[in-house]
Amino acid sequence: MTRTPPSARTTTRRIHWLLAIGLIAVIAAITAAFGHQSQNSSNSSNSSKSSSSSDSSGSSAGAVPDGVTVFDDEIPAVVHLDPDLLKALRRAATDAADDGVEFYVNSGWRSPEYQNQLLREAVSRYGSEDQAARWVATVETSPHVAGDAVDIGRSEATAWLSGHGAEYGLCQIYRNEPWHYELRTHATDGGCPRMYADPTQDPRMQQ
Repeated sequence: MTRTPPSARTTTRRIHWLLAIGLIAVIAAITAAFGHQSQNSSNSSNSSKSSSSSDSSGSSAGAVPDGVTVFDDEIPAVVHLDPDLLKALRRAATDAADDGVEFYVNSGWRSPEYQNQLLREAVSRYGSEDQAARWVATVETSPHVAGDAVDIGRSEATAWLSGHGAEYGLCQIYRNEPWHYELRTHATDGGCPRMYADPTQDPRMQQ
């Protein structure tokens, strides 16, 4: 019987061991590649969902980040306001700054999709469409969608506008919304018109 020399057996075992290690490495590489591809696919999907969400309720749709003023030209909610309204707001804000008051914007122009979302949220919050209508208009009637209304933030700014807004044609329209202002050019001569109790009393909302 022929015996395999010890050195040959050692070499054979080493070759088998190296082949096994190599096979394990290949399998690990393939597994990692598939895992990376799956993760990328998941990230892409999540990114797509996030993008879709921001399309309907993000800044491009009219949502306003904290700290936005009437002078922020990069914010759609501000720059898509009616030009005459925006001009009046900026004139008033410039003069208010002399009194140490800054005009922050809580809401301005809104896309129809964003307005619909706010209306749905109001119905859920207040329990019915009738109650929600006291605070949020439909897409068809909302002056925000038309770019004709702005919600001014912080009490010192609304207090300043309450006393001086008519000089610029800026009027509070609804008694229950001291932050909601629209342009009424005739107010510079005759003062602001009488306020409605809430939007449900506004004939424009009856369309």
